[in-house]
Amino acid sequence: MSNYISKIFGTSPVAPLQKHMTVCCAATAELTRFFEHAAAGDWAAVDESRGQIVNWEQKADDLKHEIRGNIPKNLLMPVPRADLLDLLLVQDLMANKAREISGLVVGRRIEIPQPIQESFIAYVTRNADAAEKALECVNELDELYETGFRGAEVSVVEKLVHVLGTIEDETDDMQSNIRNGLFDIEKDLPPVDVMFLYRVIELIGEIGDLAERIGHRLELLLSH
Repeated sequence: MSNYISKIFGTSPVAPLQKHMTVCCAATAELTRFFEHAAAGDWAAVDESRGQIVNWEQKADDLKHEIRGNIPKNLLMPVPRADLLDLLLVQDLMANKAREISGLVVGRRIEIPQPIQESFIAYVTRNADAAEKALECVNELDELYETGFRGAEVSVVEKLVHVLGTIEDETDDMQSNIRNGLFDIEKDLPPVDVMFLYRVIELIGEIGDLAERIGHRLELLLSH
């Protein structure tokens, strides 16, 4: 009987999505250590941390391909398959972003200027916090899936999504402050380094943006 039901409804894709999101968050969380090493000028540790990020991103990519091939294609899921695939894509972009950031820093040997180091590390950490909060949201999916995205669990997710929006607003303010701090000292730095620093700051902020997008995707799932 259980095999018959599985053929009708398909295997729930929620657990693999949660596993994928956990891996993506591991990549973004490593960025804090990565930049702490970069700020200290410990490039051996930076390279090692970069290797960890690359490993997490590759694992996320492997899981993404596996999930794409296994999400049920029948019409009896409580939400559209396309919405779940869209959520998967946004999750995966976070790991990709962590790899892109670390690659840029390592490739250019970008140093974090001392006057902005403290605020910079705090900014990285807060964007990683956004990713962790998005993971909390995704980890509520199993109960939502089982109840057809109805019931008391909906309010839990809505509160988490609200917190996500608050964190994203904070990271926007932090980004603005760091950019202002960099502007104040950029005349004393090599122009090319300054250009890449601004790019790194922007890319880090995109992690928080992606976390908020995950929240929006969950809100879309709740609307069905």
